[in-house]
Amino acid sequence: MKNSQGIIFVISAPSGTGKTTICERLLKSSPNLKMSISHTTRRPRAGEKDGVNYYFIDRTKFEEMIKNGDFIEWAEVYGNLYGTSKKIINDLLNSGNDVLLDIDIQGAKNIKKIYPESVLIFILPPSIEELARRLYNRNEEPNVIRNRLNRVAEEVIQYEFYDYLLINDNLEKAIEEALCIINAERLKTNRINKDFMNNFLKTI
Repeated sequence: MKNSQGIIFVISAPSGTGKTTICERLLKSSPNLKMSISHTTRRPRAGEKDGVNYYFIDRTKFEEMIKNGDFIEWAEVYGNLYGTSKKIINDLLNSGNDVLLDIDIQGAKNIKKIYPESVLIFILPPSIEELARRLYNRNEEPNVIRNRLNRVAEEVIQYEFYDYLLINDNLEKAIEEALCIINAERLKTNRINKDFMNNFLKTI
């Protein structure tokens, strides 16, 4: 019973909240859910791979893609550019997949404008203290950590724009709750394939 069209799921969270790990687990656990890999000008972190975590490109190439209209949305965050490819999103949707996006609040708002049926999920850490601890454990530069923590209040205050709010105080619980959201959205009556229902009704 496939949906009439693919669903876009957007996950946003303050840096260090665990959204990358949650996204990775969702992709492994949820059939037909595919990641839309963003482009960025920032340098790869330890363990990150081009074409897997991001498409790492230089600023000149990124600005060229902006001029060509290649991005559905793009933003500059902490001096680095991030963008969501229009072609990648549409190719995934047209192939019958649901799409997972790991983007910031500004990007989420742009996606919602273009795809009103998209589902937005916001993830919070259990506390600011815990978030700071996670950032320090990632060996971020002190000034980067300060900037990220200073921005948390600005980000959190926009939670009402999202459809769902999760608190990652327990990773397994947060993953389970995110999967519940995905499955519930797939079963909404307005998303069910009309041909499936018409064929089913003929059997009655």
